[in-house]
This record gives sequence, C-alpha cells and structure tokens, in this order.
Amino acid sequence: MNETPARRLVLLRHAKSAWPDVPDRERPLAKRGQRDAPAAGRWLREAGCVPDRVLCSPARRAMETWELAAGELGASPPVTVEGRVYNASVPELLDVIRAVPAGIRTLLLVGHDPAIQGVALTLAGGADGAGRPPGDPDASAAEAIDRMSAKFPTAAIAVLELAGTWRQLGPGQARLARFVVPRDIPH
Repeated sequence: MNETPARRLVLLRHAKSAWPDVPDRERPLAKRGQRDAPAAGRWLREAGCVPDRVLCSPARRAMETWELAAGELGASPPVTVEGRVYNASVPELLDVIRAVPAGIRTLLLVGHDPAIQGVALTLAGGADGAGRPPGDPDASAAEAIDRMSAKFPTAAIAVLELAGTWRQLGPGQARLARFVVPRDIPH
C-alpha cells in the first residue's frame, strides 16, 4: 500500500449500552458508554482521523455514541443516519460502504457487532493475515488483527487504509492501521 492511503475507513462500534425494558433500537448508552464515547472522539481528533462523512446506525445507542464523540472532534462532518447499518450483515455493510461518494477520503461508520468486526476482518484479510503482503514486516498490524479477531468491544475503533476507491472495496483490500479499545484511550 502507498504511504498515503487513497481512502480511510474508520469503524466505531457503539459504546456500552444499558439494557432497560425497551425495544433493542431504543436502548440508551450506559454510564460506561457515556464515558467511553467522548474519549473515542478525542482519540479520533488526536490521531488525525476526523471524518469527511459519517454513516450512523439509527439505533439510539449508536446515535448517542456519535453525538458524544462528535463533541470532541473539533469538526462537524456531514452525518447520514443510515437504516441499513442497523442489523446489517457483513455483505450488506460492505454494500453501504461501497456506495459512498468517491470524493470522501475518510469515512466513519458507527455501527454494531458482529458486522463491524466482520467488515474489519474481511477488509484486513482476517485473523490469519491473508490480506497482508508476503513478508510484511508490520508485526503491529498482525497483532492488531489478532486482538480485533478475538474481540471488538464496545467503543472500539478500527482504522483501515485502502489504496483504491470505495467501489473497489473487497476482502483483503485494506490495511489495518490501528485498532484501539476504550482501555487504550485516556479518559
């Protein structure tokens, strides 16, 4: 991959939600989620991962995650509440991403597991590292893929770098640049 990726996909799993007696889509963030979401936003800003566009699930916990993270970004990227992100399969989520306009360089998708983890692993080549070039010296990327494969916790962030266009997105077509979980981020 080039040193400067053509595109960057940032996947943010919604922060920790509460389990009140409400429909799944209406579940709010728990106190831990209310603490982790702003920290995720600060990390995005400090890591230079401020998006050009945001696609967010319509589930309350995802929208609250985005609102709290956005407050720490120092920017106001356009946001689309995308119904297809909620309860999406990996192929469905990939289709949503492939439809992003070509001019978008950094896309943030706020969604749910297992699709978020599945998309990240599919694009990065999976836990076996199939998507990495032979002899890739980036041991930290291999370690990050292993960590992400084991668990993609709430408020975790995967940053994937892509050499091609959104339409070309497919298995093994990205490099996992960073995988950050809440305990890695100062609160």
